[in-house]
Amino acid sequence: MSEHTLTVAGVTVDTRHWIGGERVASADTFVDVSPIDGSVLGEIARGTTAEASAAVAAARAAFPGWAATPRAERARILHAVADAVEKRIEDLSIVETHDNGALLRSHRRGVMPRVAHNFRFFADWLVGLGHEDFDTRGHTNHVSWDPAGPCVLITPWNAPLMLATWKIAPALAAGNTVILKPAEWSPLTASLFADIAAEAGLPAGVLNVVQGYGAEAGNALVSHPDVRRISFTGSVPTAKTIAAAAAANLVPASFELGGKSPLLVFADADLDLAVDLAVEQYDNAGQVCLAATRILVEKTIAQEFTRRFTEKASALRQGDPRDETTDIGPNIHARQLEKIDGFVQRALTAGARAVIGGRRGEGQYYAPTLLTDVAQDSEIVQEEVFGPVLTLQTFTDEDEAVRLANDTRFGLAATVATGDRGRAARVTDRLVAGTVWVNCFFVRDLQAPFGGSRHSGVGREGGTWSFDFYCDLKNTVSAPKGWRDHG
Repeated sequence: MSEHTLTVAGVTVDTRHWIGGERVASADTFVDVSPIDGSVLGEIARGTTAEASAAVAAARAAFPGWAATPRAERARILHAVADAVEKRIEDLSIVETHDNGALLRSHRRGVMPRVAHNFRFFADWLVGLGHEDFDTRGHTNHVSWDPAGPCVLITPWNAPLMLATWKIAPALAAGNTVILKPAEWSPLTASLFADIAAEAGLPAGVLNVVQGYGAEAGNALVSHPDVRRISFTGSVPTAKTIAAAAAANLVPASFELGGKSPLLVFADADLDLAVDLAVEQYDNAGQVCLAATRILVEKTIAQEFTRRFTEKASALRQGDPRDETTDIGPNIHARQLEKIDGFVQRALTAGARAVIGGRRGEGQYYAPTLLTDVAQDSEIVQEEVFGPVLTLQTFTDEDEAVRLANDTRFGLAATVATGDRGRAARVTDRLVAGTVWVNCFFVRDLQAPFGGSRHSGVGREGGTWSFDFYCDLKNTVSAPKGWRDHG
């Protein structure tokens, strides 16, 4: 075993950066800790401006060749990456569960298969991408999708590899090269994926991975003059910093940020379905940006809804995410747990009542919590907690429901539970959100646009919208005359 590798339940992971098709060490390291039990997984290379600059240079050098690679060949390589991921689903699942604490069963059955699907989808979409030529007074207009150049992708810790490949796959399909900076709290699957992609035939320099701790590597990447696209998923304050750096170089940036999404439950809803949707918001220990953390219930059914919710939520099993019977695992980091508990304790001090939960467990586990008696302008209603904490408020009619739902600075998603199709249409038309689910949750098709409104983000990704972002669109207008064709 090398000093630059670690082993997670029998799976070997390199702890160095991946730059230009080679492993690159750093002078300094940072500690990666498992949220399951607080054990140290290993020391990870801590990137600096030097490694960031080297990664951009590698991406820039690889760009002309990858951009010139025919679409069909790029698609073939991306399918080969998907094949390689599918062969390593168990390894990737084990490593990510140890690294970020999400359920092992979810990684095996849903998350890691989705990683492979991300590559297959965008490979196939690339092959069919294009617009029909159109005519303007006898002149032909032809739209082409030109690769933009090196792309910096900065990704979060709550679903590290799946969210990274939401960005990597379309960026590579478009003909760009990539520098990925994964979250410092969950760095391992990005490193393992770099090896998998290289073994599948992805050329050197097309994908680069720079590990980082703190802001130095990230700042160096987003401010680099050779970067042509930036895509970030994370917090609003960090997005503002990145936006300022991108503006200095006029680099297009896409942001998928926080959420404080509502679940609107009307009296005509299937109540058991509505309760199931509400309890589902505890998925991944509440560490889901799309989660409907504000439960808004029509007053006439609030008491019965709360009774059924309490019964179902209290039956959730919290514990080791490697256990097949576990429903809720730990939160990612001790700092995140402190943040969650701070929100809850301040809310309780301000007069909120905990119907369930409201307390920490052992280690990095926080009890699933539902708070009532909360004011609309309170911190717990307005700010993203990013933990297993929901609030419950009531409304009397559609107007009040929509007003409460829209009354935050966010606009990422919303969920509506109703048995009335007309009401569903009226309410969804008025909600401010990038995605609205009606009588369902977290149904995500990659051909649909995804992103947030207001402080929840800028831009959309998915299907053609991804290529709109990762490409420079060019329109070529040709006159009907002046040609000297021979033969």
